[in-house]
Amino acid sequence: MAKFGWNNEHTQRGVTFIELLVTLVIMFILASVALPFTKVSAKRAEELQLRQTLRTIRTAIDDFRRDWARDGSTLLGPLCVKNQLTCKEHTGLTGYPKTLETLLKIELTGGEAQVAEKASIRRYLREIPIDPMTDTKKWKLRCYQDDPDESRWCGEDVFDVHTASESVGINGIAYRDW
Repeated sequence: MAKFGWNNEHTQRGVTFIELLVTLVIMFILASVALPFTKVSAKRAEELQLRQTLRTIRTAIDDFRRDWARDGSTLLGPLCVKNQLTCKEHTGLTGYPKTLETLLKIELTGGEAQVAEKASIRRYLREIPIDPMTDTKKWKLRCYQDDPDESRWCGEDVFDVHTASESVGINGIAYRDW
C-alpha cells in the first residue's frame, strides 16, 4: 500500500547520459562563438590604443611646429624667433623636429631662459610612447617631403609617425597607413 499516492518503487534521480551530452554540446557551441569575439575585442582594444598614441604624438609634432615654425632660414614661430640658435639646432628647414627625442626636451636659449635662474625647458612629450602593435618605442618616421607611402625616413625632420607593424587592421587597412 502506497502512502499519499506514491509508488513504493525506488525512483532514480539525476542526469542521464543523453542530457549530459546535450548540455556539453550547447556549452561547446557557446564557447566557439565567444572565443572569436574575445579575440576581436582584444585586437580592437590594441587598435584603439594605437589610434590614441598616434593622436598624442601627432598633436605634439603639430604643437612643436606651431612654436618652432621656419621656412628655410626665415624664422616664423614665436619660440623660433626668440631662440634662434635652438631653433636652427633642433628643427628641420620646415620647422618640424629633427627627431622624436626633440619633443622630450628643448632648452630655451633666448630672453626667457636668461630671466629664469636655470635654463628654461620646453617639453611636448613626457616620454616616447610605446607602439601597442610592436610593444617597442620604435616608430617609423616620415619627413615633410616624403610621399605618404614612403617606407624609408629621409632623416631630415619628423613630419609624421606610423607603426612599424606590417599587420592589417580589422577595417582591412594596414596599420602603417593609419
